[in-house]
This record gives sequence, C-alpha cells and structure tokens, in this order.
Amino acid sequence: MLDRSLMLTSALALMAACPALAQEMNFNRVASFPVALNTPEAEETSAEIIAASGDGMTLIYSDSPAGVIGFVDITDPANPVAAGAFALPNGEPTAVSARGQTVFVAENTSESYTAPSGVLHAVDIASRAVIASCDLGGQPDSTAIAPDGSFITVAIENERDEDLGEGRVPQMPAGYVVIQPLGADGAMDCAAQIRVDLTGLADIAPEDPEPEFVDVNANGEIVVTLQENNHLVVISAAGEVLSHFSAGTVTLEGVDTEEEGALTFDGSLADIPREPDAVQWIDADHVVIANEGDMDGGSRGFTVFHRDGTQVFEAGMSFEYAVAQIGHYPEARSGNKGVEPEGMEVATFNGVPMMFLLAERASVIGVYDMSNPAAPALAQLLPSGISPEGAMAIPARNLLVTANEFDGREDGAAPAHVMIYEYQDAPAVYPHLTSAGMDGLTGWGAISGQVMAEDGTIYAISDSVYGMQPTIFHIDVSQTPARIVDAIRVKRAGQPAQLMDMEGIALDGDGGFWVASEGRSDRLVPHAIYRVRANGEIRTSIALPDELLAVETRFGFEGITRVGDMLYMAVQRPWRDDPANHAKVLGYNLEAKEWSVIHYPLTEPATGWVGLSEIVAHGDHLYFVERDNQLAGAAVTKLITRVPLSAMDAMVALGETPAVLAKETVVDLLPYLTSTGGFVLDKVEGLAIAADGTMWVSTDNDGVDDHSGETMFFAIPPM
Repeated sequence: MLDRSLMLTSALALMAACPALAQEMNFNRVASFPVALNTPEAEETSAEIIAASGDGMTLIYSDSPAGVIGFVDITDPANPVAAGAFALPNGEPTAVSARGQTVFVAENTSESYTAPSGVLHAVDIASRAVIASCDLGGQPDSTAIAPDGSFITVAIENERDEDLGEGRVPQMPAGYVVIQPLGADGAMDCAAQIRVDLTGLADIAPEDPEPEFVDVNANGEIVVTLQENNHLVVISAAGEVLSHFSAGTVTLEGVDTEEEGALTFDGSLADIPREPDAVQWIDADHVVIANEGDMDGGSRGFTVFHRDGTQVFEAGMSFEYAVAQIGHYPEARSGNKGVEPEGMEVATFNGVPMMFLLAERASVIGVYDMSNPAAPALAQLLPSGISPEGAMAIPARNLLVTANEFDGREDGAAPAHVMIYEYQDAPAVYPHLTSAGMDGLTGWGAISGQVMAEDGTIYAISDSVYGMQPTIFHIDVSQTPARIVDAIRVKRAGQPAQLMDMEGIALDGDGGFWVASEGRSDRLVPHAIYRVRANGEIRTSIALPDELLAVETRFGFEGITRVGDMLYMAVQRPWRDDPANHAKVLGYNLEAKEWSVIHYPLTEPATGWVGLSEIVAHGDHLYFVERDNQLAGAAVTKLITRVPLSAMDAMVALGETPAVLAKETVVDLLPYLTSTGGFVLDKVEGLAIAADGTMWVSTDNDGVDDHSGETMFFAIPPM
C-alpha cells in the first residue's frame, strides 16, 4: 500500500490544480471539531450559537442538550483542540456573545411556557468563573453586543407551545427586548437594565410579540425580528422604538413543493409570509433577514430592507436553486420550507462586506458580496455540518466558524460539529460537482455507481432516494468543479421507471448502459440487471435465478462492470448462505445466460459492518470499493482494492462452493476523505477509472436526509 502522505499530496495537487500565481480570495474549510470531545459523558450534544474571544483564539458555543457552553482552542485553526465545558447552574444555554475575555451566556430557566424565566451570566473565559448574573424576567433567545461594548441586548422570546392552540400566536406572556448596560470591564449593572415593550406593533398577534434574533449596528441601534409576527423593529440604545415594519410576503414560481422522490421545480407558492429568523445590519441603513419561516411562511431565501421598511432586494428562488445545483437540496423538505435559511453573519473581509447565510436543512453556507445591498452577489457555497445554526466571523484572523447543531449518533449519522473556514489566497475547493451551466435547472444527489466513457467523461447514477426520477448523469470531469452536462431519465415505456434502486452502471458497448439495481423484497423492489438505451429507456431486464433469491437479503448489488460477454456484480454484504465477512461477486454470461459466483473476503469490521460498494474492470484487474458503514472518527475501512481479472476464472456455478479471491489494497481513502477539512463521510460508493489509470471517486449524500448533503467527487492520480 502506498504511503498515505504521498497519496494525499498527489490527491490535493490534482483536486486543487493550483497555479503558482496568486488566486482570487476564497473561503475553504480547514477543520471540523466534534463537540462531543468536550462532553464525552453526554448522550447528546449540540453546537448552536457560537462566539469568539476578543483575540480570536478561543471559540465558545452553546450546547443546549448537554446544558453547557463549550470551549475550543483555535490557536492553530487547522487543528482545533477541546478546551472543556462550563455547566450552567440551572437551565439550558440559548445564546452566547463574547467581548474581550468575557462571554455572556443567556440561560433559559423556564418552568413552563406560561412561566418563562431566564438569566444572563458574564463568565470569565480563562477561569470559567461567573463574574455577574442578571435576571432577564423571561425566556431568552439570541444575544448581541454593541460594537462599542456599551451594552448587550437579549431577545426575550417567551416562545409559544406548538402543541397548544394549533401552535399559533398569541400565547401569553408576551416577549420583549432587554438592553443590559455593560461597564468598561464587561461588568453588568443589573439595576440599569432596560426592558423594551414591543406589543402593539405587528399586524399579526400584536399583543404577543416573539422576538427571535437581534443585532446591533455601529450607531448602537438594535434590529430585532419577531418571527411568528412576521415583523421587524429598530430600537435605539435607550430603548426607543425608532421604526418597525412587516417582513411582508412573497410569491414564488418554480418551486419543488412535493415530497415525491423527485426533484421537480415546477410548482408555485403565493403570498408566503417570510417569517424571518436571523437578521443582520449590512450598514447603518440596511438590514438583511433569513426567511426561515415558522407557522405559515418561509420564502426559502433572504431579503434586504432599508431601515424604514423599504424592500431593496428579494432573493426569491435564487439561493435554493444554487443549493440544488451542488446537490444539497433536501427533497424531503419540499412540502415544508425547503432549504430553510436560518442563521446569518455579516462581516467585512478585505474591505468587502460579506453575508454568510446558513441553510438549516441543506447544511450549506451561502457567501454573498453585500457591497451593493440592492444587488447581493453569490460568491461561494460552503459545505457545513448537519443543520448549521450559528456563525461567527473573525476577520482579524481571516476566519469564519459555524456551529452545527444536529447530533445524529444515535441513528448512525454524524455528531454535532464546529467547523472552521479560512479566507485564503487559493481556489475554492468546494463544490466538487455542480450542474450549474445546464440549460435548465437540474437538481441532483445520492450519487452512487459510476463508469468512465471512452471520451473521458463519466456517467453516474442516483439511487432510490429519487425513486420517482431515476437518472443517469453525464459528467464532464475536465472542468473544475466537475460539471453535470446532461441528465438522462431512466424510463419504462416513456414513464419514470419505478421500483428501482440503481447502485451500479457499466457501458453496454452499444451506446447504452447496464444498470444494477439493489433489491428490497419487503418493498417489492427486485434484485435485477437492466439494459438501458442511451436515451434512458429500459431495453431489457435480467432477474435473479431462484437459487439466489432463496438466500438474498436487502443488501444486494452495489456495482456492475462488463468485460466482453461477462457482467460482474458486487453484492454489498453476505447473504444467508455466505460465510461471515464474505460477500458474493456474481458473474453473468450474456451469451450463455449463465450465472457464476466467487467470494470476496471482507475486512473484519471494528464497528458496524463492512461491505462492497463498487466494482470496476480496468486493464488486467477488477477494482472494488470496500468500506465500513462508519463516519467521522469511527471510520476505519475505506479502501480501493483489486484482484487480477484472471482470478475470475475460478468462478463456479451456483450451488457449488465458491473460491475466495485474494485481494490487494491499492488506496486507503481515509486521507482523501478528510482532505477538505470535513469529517469522514461514510458512503464511498462511486469509482470510475480513466484510460491512464486516474481514479475518480464519489460519495453518496443520501439525498440530504440526516446528512450534510456534502458530496465528494475527486480524482486520484495514476499510481
């Protein structure tokens, strides 16, 4: 096996293709920190709102499930270090804001929805000692510190009970905004606290404002969103309401409104309330809101307003479309609020005001140039952990950090992470694959098997996540990022082919394809091989014989390749008649119409299971992707292996005892899977090999279902 460092150096060289001359500045992720390292005893952890110490060397995040605030040492941003946690006295943290070496923590101590309460603590970052605490009188949500450090403001939401009154406002008591003056050393004078009444302002439930998010501009003016009331309010440092206005509604065309296992952006939504979550000042006169929605709304984008309520920009569907083009669109949320922009940060880097928009359900960060508030320009889309909630910019160190709240460890998904990005004089590393530039909007995801064509392009397939829209994607890998140039819909008699789970693809030598479908008998999905014409129409099918159906499990075909008249299929995991840690490789002779079998020896799993995800014929060998089902720090086995093609001469007829292949490890994929600063993704499922031996590898993003949506699609140079 080759040296990991040599392999990684080669991979990065090919993936980035960096010329020697200076590049345009871009954000690239440099590290991911699993917050469970700070609270290993906690069954569930989260990273929600995040702040940084005055010197930018320590991150502080709120972790509501664990009841702590966590600390991360980022002296070296590429190598974050767990710095411990501070447990709150009585309740849960809802927000953190920091100034100098003091972090202010909003703690929710509410007994019930009708008896809300909360406390604001000032905590010394170094000693973790509580300097002061002030009663807030209600349940806090977000916090923000004035740029001059003269006060901190807190949105007192007094949130509604979603199980009461069909989850609608009004539900008393009403929320308000707290303005807490701060001393020069960060000390709090609780007696000087101001509570700003916001009742009577909104058109929706004016008696019950529910403040959600606050921000403060350079003049000390506060803007606050009332999400459920669909309203914004601007407040002076003294607590005077300076202006207020409705967030309004928007009508959207070209929306995917159905959760039907297909990406179909052909619906419409009329008069949708924006119901904004996060809000940020762009400058002294303009604010931008993230239109997450809540009760009735969510326009899937963002809006810029003048402080007097004049709308100056509406993103419409542009953000969601950009997300769909890089494979991050959460189709399962189509009937709800789509990508759900929620968190937000605005900061200036190299003299350019930038907005960082966090899409909760798409797990992606939109980076916008806000130099002209009336014409924001999308600069980048960055991969995130699952459900980004909070962001913090540290321009003095050219850093952006995000807190990603979802902890899916109980269900085998990724843990909650803090992610760190650096503003670099370098090309943008992400995305690896995009459909941007096609004549029409083409969403994609769940990339599975793939095959290299003679012209050096790749054909890849989507799996059963998009069961109503099975697709073969044609990919041009000569561009960076690689670009989808065509989407071939797989059909039966002109209609989308159903009851398929495409997991492998090979060229048929006649301009079409062979596709392997993984069966699922309990869902009436057959294990089968399909011959598909170049236009996507299914030409013929080959079912499994009774001898195989008698021993099958749901873990079926995960790859197909063709050598002359032979088709070879990799079966993912052992079937009922296989020895432990042995998976079938099946052969089908197209001329003789006969099946044969041989065994592949799987690596014994450290945790979970190990199986096959791909099979590719190249030269004198058959190559396999062998992987465990683990991710992040638990991942151990992510390999490309091979066997001599001549070894397949030992295949036997069904019913006979199969020989066992002798595999050779070619590539350990773990270094590649962490080369872009993220955690190890579990599903390496695609492999295509060019004529010169270059290997193209892809990961399956599960259709952004309990997944960050990140797809890695990268090349490994010939070795």
